[in-house]
Amino acid sequence: MGDAGGAPAADGFESDNLDEPEEPVTPRKRKLTKAAEAKLKAKEKEKAKKKAKKNDNDDYEDEDEDPYSALSKMWRDDIPKPPVGSFENCARCQKQFTVTKYTVAANPPPGYLCHPCAKSSGNDPFKKPAAPRKRKPATDKRKVEHFEDRRLPSLASICIQVISKHIDDVEALGDIGGMNLDEIAKALAKNRSLNAENATLFYNVENERLIMYDVTNLTPPALCTLASLNPNLTNLRLDFCGHMDDTVASTWAASLPQLKRVELLGPFLVRAPAWQAFFRAHPDLEGFLITQSPRFDIECMRVLVQSCPNLRELRLKEVGQLSDEFLVEIKPLGEKLTYLDLSYPGRPDALSDTALIDLLVAVGPSLQHLDLSGHAGVTDGVLFRGVKPHALGLDALMMANATDITDAGVAEFFETWQGKPLSRLDLSRNHELADAALGALLKHSGERLTELNLNGWKDLSEDALKGIPKNARFLKKLDVGFCRSADNFFVKDILEQCSDIQEIKIWGCARVTEHCPRKRGVNIYGIETAQIY
Repeated sequence: MGDAGGAPAADGFESDNLDEPEEPVTPRKRKLTKAAEAKLKAKEKEKAKKKAKKNDNDDYEDEDEDPYSALSKMWRDDIPKPPVGSFENCARCQKQFTVTKYTVAANPPPGYLCHPCAKSSGNDPFKKPAAPRKRKPATDKRKVEHFEDRRLPSLASICIQVISKHIDDVEALGDIGGMNLDEIAKALAKNRSLNAENATLFYNVENERLIMYDVTNLTPPALCTLASLNPNLTNLRLDFCGHMDDTVASTWAASLPQLKRVELLGPFLVRAPAWQAFFRAHPDLEGFLITQSPRFDIECMRVLVQSCPNLRELRLKEVGQLSDEFLVEIKPLGEKLTYLDLSYPGRPDALSDTALIDLLVAVGPSLQHLDLSGHAGVTDGVLFRGVKPHALGLDALMMANATDITDAGVAEFFETWQGKPLSRLDLSRNHELADAALGALLKHSGERLTELNLNGWKDLSEDALKGIPKNARFLKKLDVGFCRSADNFFVKDILEQCSDIQEIKIWGCARVTEHCPRKRGVNIYGIETAQIY
């Protein structure tokens, strides 16, 4: 059926053409879904990252690249550069020049430029390249930092902080007591917190005895103040007193007139004249015990013996100038000396057997403590001709790291020695000693031993070790480190049969495992699992 306005449609319905014809328009973009839009943004972001990474990796390429260099590089890739040393004509001035590694290509090519023409064109071949941009090192996300973050301070540190802060009002705590003060001193030393401000907690005009375990932070003025605020001291011990110098020694000579015993660790800075003045100011000195004093010389030793004839305790440990001449000066002390420590001199062979034997003839009868550790030149002769006939009253014998003594010699010494049983014995790091020496010393002193150190006796047998708990039942401290035969059963015997045992050291004993028995109140050090019980 036709229409007056036109011919009928070829196909379809006439109602499809009722609207007026529309003008042609630009096709509209299809609206993206949210998911597609997010995907497109992620793709663009990834492209930007790759582009930035590419720019960062190019450390040696400047952002504003020299166009001459760029063109030269581009043209150099097409035509190989003439060899260095050959002759070429400049593309600009036509002068002949010698090709070097600094020669650049002409722009526009072909050809090369001589150095003056290259410089005039703005491309200086001798100009140093710009410093490469420093890249920030990328963070490795797999790296894990391990650290200990102590959120809550320990009780000891809180007490130290409170006492240090209110040091002027510490009297409000009342009578702290000597035992508590000593514990506070040890806590301060453990944290190395003792300083000039809180040190006054331990000062008192009535003090006769003062022990401070770490005075590293006390300067010479603070050490002088110590003497001024404790004028009645008779016994003074300071550890790690490296700041002590001649000024301190002179102040002590004047401000501590009643001092009778002084024990110092590390008085490095005190010179010989200061020591001598100190000795002359203290004729009643009965104990002089120093460790690590390299300036203490033979003249100091002479003045000490002459000025302090009543000296009973003498320690010259790790004194670099120790020699046989020192022993000659010690001999006049005679039978008054009860404590003698000459361990670890500056040279292992500083003292000879003959000089030691002569000294023991003079001072041996009264000796109760003898320490000859660290003398590589000491042999069995010192035991047989020095200790055996002249030091019958010894209570403690220390001969660690005296590597020339033998197993047979030590065994024969203890088998024939008429001296009283020892309570403390240290023969550690003498690798030649073994079963014979252990059996003899246990038979002689086992009933009275409280401290025994056999560290480094690697050849001890299992049967010999079993003799320790059987014969030394009153042991309090035992060191069998690096004794290969020590095992869990040995530790079990010690814990069961030595009722007073407090400390066992078993470093390097591979047969002692984490399954070894334990006992409340007994510290066992050196288990292979690196745990301390």
